[in-house]
Amino acid sequence: MKRYEGLFILSTAGKEESIKDALDKISAEITAAGGKVETIQKMEKKNFARVAHNKNTSGFYANVIFSGAPGLVATLRTKLALNSEVFRVLFTEAPEPKPAK
Repeated sequence: MKRYEGLFILSTAGKEESIKDALDKISAEITAAGGKVETIQKMEKKNFARVAHNKNTSGFYANVIFSGAPGLVATLRTKLALNSEVFRVLFTEAPEPKPAK
């Protein structure tokens, strides 16, 4: 099992109250694909420096740390590409947590 970190930019066009629902759907997708969600860190809404689409001028950022099999990331990319609430996503390998001293 590898440990991954996913940085999600969620589309907030007129529906900022549904961010929790979107994060619940993302964690359900991770669990359904065989992963285990460790933490979800909600960040703030940020305006984009360069606007890619006229309807998306800002996004809500969230960081999700999860673990799973090496093929999990490819499966998640495919499934999350169909989710209209996910504007962008970046997956990286997360380092193991350091033990507390």
